[in-house]
Amino acid sequence: MTIGRREFITLLGGGAAAWPVAARAQQPAVPVVGFVSGASREMAAERPVMFRKGLGTSGFVDGENVTVEYHWLDGRYDQLPSLMADLVRRRVAVIATAGTAEIALAAKAATATIPIVFSVGADPVKLGLVASLARPGGNATGINGLLQEVNGKRLALLHELAPKAVRIAVLVNPGNATSAEATLREVREAAPALGLQIEVFNASTGREIEAAFPQIRAQADALFVGADAFFDTRRVQFATLIARHAIPTVQSGHEEVEAGGLMSYGADIVDTYRQVGDYAGRILKGARPADLPVEQSTKFELAINLQTARALGITVPPSLLAGADEVIE
Repeated sequence: MTIGRREFITLLGGGAAAWPVAARAQQPAVPVVGFVSGASREMAAERPVMFRKGLGTSGFVDGENVTVEYHWLDGRYDQLPSLMADLVRRRVAVIATAGTAEIALAAKAATATIPIVFSVGADPVKLGLVASLARPGGNATGINGLLQEVNGKRLALLHELAPKAVRIAVLVNPGNATSAEATLREVREAAPALGLQIEVFNASTGREIEAAFPQIRAQADALFVGADAFFDTRRVQFATLIARHAIPTVQSGHEEVEAGGLMSYGADIVDTYRQVGDYAGRILKGARPADLPVEQSTKFELAINLQTARALGITVPPSLLAGADEVIE
């Protein structure tokens, strides 16, 4: 169905007026949001629900007055260029990216006009996504997960859990290069004050994760798993390997602990999806990304699985238990 200029502006609000005429002409009657995550569909059941909840704060309901297209990469970041090119070609109303800087950067590289709502752990100014946190100034805005502060605290919590562990393995996904590099930089900066030595390990596939654990067990006393959407999708595999190799491990999200991991600390990823949905809804109503300040994650969670701790022969310090937001008995 073809819509006129007046109806189009009524639908998408004043923010659409700043878009190029060609882009406005190609917008569908019901706006389409391209939602892109590095996680897998199977492992992210709660996340679309929270994204839709965020959209709902602005009155948008998926399947009624907005269509959300979910794209789950399952760690296959090499698909980003073609996926973003397709979303841009079809002139979706908003591109929403969740949890991974690599996805946000791919969206930013693909378009300077379509609004982008991101959630990233690293500083979005340093990444080049926005001009400033208070006034992003371009077509992108979103949520900052405070990676620097979180990585340092996560390492300190691992040290508190396993105080005799000196050699710490840090596992990152080189396929998510931006996040991996930021994680390594922050962990290396935090390690000397704790008297820790860092050994770096890489994995981009389930097979590589499997192969890394015997090496980690041989060369390190404890394991720090970098925050990565692909690693989130392998939480059951991680839980199995942690138990098999009996290595104290800290991960980034409570979902990993609920799956059998030992301990996690990080932003509440599920709530972050709600924040991204909220911003996407505001933009659909007419807000401009340039004027929406980058928000910081407000919910951080420490989760501990006592069943796993007992199986590994680890006594969790009372101080950690007292500060935990979630304890699995």
